[in-house]
Amino acid sequence: MLSERWAVVPLRIFLAVLFGVLVLLQVMSLPGQFAHMAQESPDIAHLRWPLTAITVFWVVCAQVVVVCTWKLLTLVSRDRIFTPSSLKWVDAIVWAIAAAWAVLLGVFLAVASTPTTPDYPS
Repeated sequence: MLSERWAVVPLRIFLAVLFGVLVLLQVMSLPGQFAHMAQESPDIAHLRWPLTAITVFWVVCAQVVVVCTWKLLTLVSRDRIFTPSSLKWVDAIVWAIAAAWAVLLGVFLAVASTPTTPDYPS
């Protein structure tokens, strides 16, 4: 039990810091980055809100993984990690990753199906 504590406590500190960084990214950095992109490149300014929504969704998926990992660490510290109660947290991690990949596939298909012609200098 003591050896598990040496692993669980640093992992929880890391997860707390990671969650805080993800919240800052979600609330401050991503909207500001895409607002700056819209100002610098008005020709692609129409992508500001879709890109913001997609990237915030990916950050939410990462936050779900962090929270579920925290809950699994709680089960480790209680020596209940290999019980049926841990499966719901593992399932939530799998679903969050699957949702992020599904959105990535959708973005890839949307970009691949958009016909564009490069502007070559004359």
